[in-house]
Amino acid sequence: MHHFFVKPEQIGKQMIEITGGDVEHICNVLRMRVGEQLCIYDGAYREYVCHIASFGAGRVYAEIEQVCEQKSELSSRLILFQGLPKADKMDLIVQKAVELGAFEIVPVRMKRCVVKWNGQKEAAKVSRWNAIAESAAKQSGRAVIPEVRNIMDFSDALSLAQSLDAAFLPYERYGDVRQSKEQIQRLRPGQSIGVFIGPEGGMDEPEVELAGQYGVCPISLGRRILRTETAGLCALSILMFHLEQ
Repeated sequence: MHHFFVKPEQIGKQMIEITGGDVEHICNVLRMRVGEQLCIYDGAYREYVCHIASFGAGRVYAEIEQVCEQKSELSSRLILFQGLPKADKMDLIVQKAVELGAFEIVPVRMKRCVVKWNGQKEAAKVSRWNAIAESAAKQSGRAVIPEVRNIMDFSDALSLAQSLDAAFLPYERYGDVRQSKEQIQRLRPGQSIGVFIGPEGGMDEPEVELAGQYGVCPISLGRRILRTETAGLCALSILMFHLEQ
């Protein structure tokens, strides 16, 4: 069944009004017809099982058949702080992070980041990443669309992480896998958890030391060195499996 997101004000007692780009997708790409079923999410963890009732000018009207609490979301808030990678690697990272349950993705400028964009280019990139997040949320049956924040400096990202229940930094020079497992085992559903991932070339040692001053704990993901586009997804996979209820 196809999945779509709407704003709460588009939901009536018996009918939901779908507008925007989803209308073209429903009509011209999926070629859906009156009577076909679809799932609609309101961004507040509710799922509406509907069928298409009618088509209007730039609108699709879906009649509500059933309303239920959506159970695809983790009770924990996982936030990925991703050092900006080169090329289009961030596209893949955003897509897969959303599929793995990330609640929010924060692109971070770090010392070893190669990419440097001006304000207009940054805005275009963030807009693209949010579009990718929405598409991935639909594909994976998420009840919410995870936000990709504006690009942050490392110090601002650390300040944001201080509001979380826990934050980790997978670091290739931290070799204590057993202690890392114990730290993850202590996590409980419902907590907010951040993961910091460096760009290509890893994080600068002073950055690692600064993160520790902000309470970010180094952990090991194993004895192999992972690429930046792999490390975050590995960490999210471990956390998702541990926290899934």
